[in-house]
Amino acid sequence: MKKIVFITSAFIIGFANNLNAQFTQIELFTGFDKTDFTIYSSYYLNNNKTLSLNTLAFFQKFKDKENQRFDEVGLQPTLFWNINNNIALGSSIYYNSFAGYSERLSAKFTLKNSRVLLVTIPTIAYSQQKNASYAEVLFQIQLNTPINDNVALWFNGQLLTIWDEFEKHSRSFQQLRAGISFNGHQFGIGIDFDQYGPNPLEQSSFGLYYRNNL
Repeated sequence: MKKIVFITSAFIIGFANNLNAQFTQIELFTGFDKTDFTIYSSYYLNNNKTLSLNTLAFFQKFKDKENQRFDEVGLQPTLFWNINNNIALGSSIYYNSFAGYSERLSAKFTLKNSRVLLVTIPTIAYSQQKNASYAEVLFQIQLNTPINDNVALWFNGQLLTIWDEFEKHSRSFQQLRAGISFNGHQFGIGIDFDQYGPNPLEQSSFGLYYRNNL
């Protein structure tokens, strides 16, 4: 299944590039306790930019601790209808190696300027594996401070929480990155906090990250 997911994600990213993607972003985070490889692409499907396809694919591998395994694979293509520059509505199918397949409806709220990006994505979804609905909220923040034409300081944060049947905790994470960007290549230090299950099992990881827009 993992091979199928990565082959599918590679096909989607390649398809996006062939259609002149607005951007394709990769990030590698690695530390003693966790390695996380993420690909994210976004491109418009029509000339007036009302329809866009955003695709997320990731692989997270954790170091064993007390025989606990949390390795996780995910793939999520989302079709967004962009109402305006700040609000979009989207539908997606999501595969996760823990939770299986789910159908999702999302709203995306975006505020941005040259130095700040804020994104909030609330979602309601139905899990095929659990035969139940769940709620999810994702929040993203990016701050950058240019030093000169080629160098900038960056801070990135991403927070997620998922609640099965809208009342039982299922999955959360907090990912923080701080670094420097040089000619589009961004690198620095990062810390991840991951929580799993109704009585959350917690995993924290500290390491280095590299990010690039292809």
